[in-house]
Order: sequence, then structure tokens, then C-alpha cells
Amino acid sequence: MTGRALRLLVVGASGGTGRELVTQALAGGHEVTAFLRPASRRPDPHPRLRIVLGDVMVPDALREAVAGQDAVVCALGHKRWFFPTRILSRGTEHLVAAMRGAGVTRLVVETALGIGDAWWQMGLQYTLFVRPVILPFYFHDKVRQEAVVRGSGLDWTIVRPGALTNGPALGRFRTGARVGHWLWTVRIARADVAAFMLAEAVAPRFSRQTVGLAY
Repeated sequence: MTGRALRLLVVGASGGTGRELVTQALAGGHEVTAFLRPASRRPDPHPRLRIVLGDVMVPDALREAVAGQDAVVCALGHKRWFFPTRILSRGTEHLVAAMRGAGVTRLVVETALGIGDAWWQMGLQYTLFVRPVILPFYFHDKVRQEAVVRGSGLDWTIVRPGALTNGPALGRFRTGARVGHWLWTVRIARADVAAFMLAEAVAPRFSRQTVGLAY
């Protein structure tokens, strides 16, 4: 990864993409603040790693974490699959407010392919079964989350990956508004998603744009 070293906040640092973000950011020479729930598994200690424990639904901890950062990468998720939820959207509202208060403008957020204007781009299985039957509340909240980001007034990029895997980074994938397919499910490794998000934080190519990622 090229570019200057940043003071970088990772929100959702205990999730699959979040762990990759922390690992790769440290390897790239950045000073990293990992925002974690108190019960989450913590990253291994590192001299350039700071851990802030808190809940995105409680704004005070986010204000502490955001202060002094150059950029924020957000891989916020949850496991409340079968119940109405606003964890993603409300948590992002609190994050945006904290960033505005601290004067931090650069925000890169992971959502998902197959929502909004990418409705048909995750294949028939996701479109007709996974999204409406298994994950309806989760995807509805991602739509709200994206609306929060777009209305934030920040220098944002929304990253919509295909179905996430734990495979190794390949370093090559498709990007853009037309990534995906109406018939089959497209996939991408979390490691490649994290690498793309970090590159966007350092040297934005898709400022105030929504970009799909898939192999």
C-alpha cells in the first residue's frame, strides 16, 4: 500500500473486514485506533495500535475515538438478523456527528452489493431468498446507513462488496457501479475489501461515490 501514513480509526474492528483493516493498516505503517465493543476479541498488541472500547449507540465513546484522526474506515456490522434493527444507521449517525465535531472529513464505509440501485446485482439466490427471507432487517438498515453517509456532508466513499469470503487477497477485482450479476452470486475476500478501503482512505479515487467490488 502506498501513500502517506495516517492516523486511522477503524469502526467495527472486531468483525471479519474490521480485523483485516486493522492488520493491513498496521502493516502499511499507519497509526490505528480500533473501536471495539467491550466483549469483543481484541487485536494483538502493537506499538501503533490504540484500542477504544465502546458502543456505537453511545456517542461519547465515539467522540473520544474520532478525536485527532485523519480518516475513518467503518466496517460496522451486527448479528441481529431476524429482528428490526437500526444499529448500522444509528451507529453511523453517531459516527458522522463525532466526525463533524472533531473536524475529521474522510469516511470510507462498507455496506453490501444488492441494495439500493444495486438491487439485482447479487444474483437470484440473494435477490429472491437471502435478502427478503433471511436478512431483510439487516439489508433495510444498510439502506438507511447509506442514506446517512450520503447526507453527512463529509468526504465519503461507500464500498459495496459482493458476498464476503475469508480467502486470501487476490489483489485483482472489479470495481464500479455495474459490478455484479442478476443471475449468480458474486464474491470477494474480506482481505481485498480491506485493501481497497484503506487505499481509498489514503488516496481517494471514488470520493462521494458508491462503488461495487467483486471478482
